[in-house]
Amino acid sequence: MDRVALRGLRARGHHGVFPKEREEGQTFIVDLVLGLDTRPAAADDDLTKTVHYGIVAEEVVAVVQGEPVDLIETLAERIAQVCLKHDVVREVEVCVHKPDAPITVPFDDVTVTITRSRV
Repeated sequence: MDRVALRGLRARGHHGVFPKEREEGQTFIVDLVLGLDTRPAAADDDLTKTVHYGIVAEEVVAVVQGEPVDLIETLAERIAQVCLKHDVVREVEVCVHKPDAPITVPFDDVTVTITRSRV
């Protein structure tokens, strides 16, 4: 399986369990690795035979900017399901970063990474 990766997609969302997170929002960063067979697209040099990563990026940002959820685990799952709606995508790895998480000690980042595939 081939892989198409999008790294560092940024969007502001209102996800979290605390009222301040819901009210003020914060930046979330998403990394994606899409698993698919790129041979048909490469053989014909045809965008319609692969995943259009620009469209995927817009869809992912819309999820992050969309309906708030408590957990970034839930956000990652929603993102994975959007990616798998593309017929050529067989598998997706989603990493959601929450660099401004409300933690009381110094830290660099909080991430949740999931992998989902077609059944």
